[in-house]
Parts: sequence; structure tokens; C-alpha cells
Amino acid sequence: MEDFSLAIQSDSSFETPFYNRGLIHYRLGFFDDAKRDFQQVLKMNPDFEDAKVSLKQTLLDQQHKIDRGY
Repeated sequence: MEDFSLAIQSDSSFETPFYNRGLIHYRLGFFDDAKRDFQQVLKMNPDFEDAKVSLKQTLLDQQHKIDRGY
């Protein structure tokens, strides 16, 4: 995750590091951070299909976690 954050600091207009960092956040269960990264990707590139799918899944999993009371 640190490498992707450094890449973002180096060039914040490149969406791939945001997407990859979002995937890591998602896998660790940090859904708010994942949402933020995926939304940033889509702000820069609205046609980034994998980011759309990942954001949708993040929102579903976050709601499922809330529904379970975690």
C-alpha cells in the first residue's frame, strides 16, 4: 500500500495507483478508504470499468458488514 501511496504523491493524475490501493483497502476491510480511492479513480476516468465494479462490491460488502452488526 505504501508503494501506491508514494506513486500517488509522485503523480496524482494517474488512476492506476488509486485503484490498486483501493483494492488493498478493500481486502483489508477498510471500506471507507477503498470507496474514496475507487471514487477518485472514477472521477479521473469515468470509463474505468474495474473501478466501477470494485466500488459497487465495496458498497455491498460494507452494507453487509453493517447489517451483521460489525
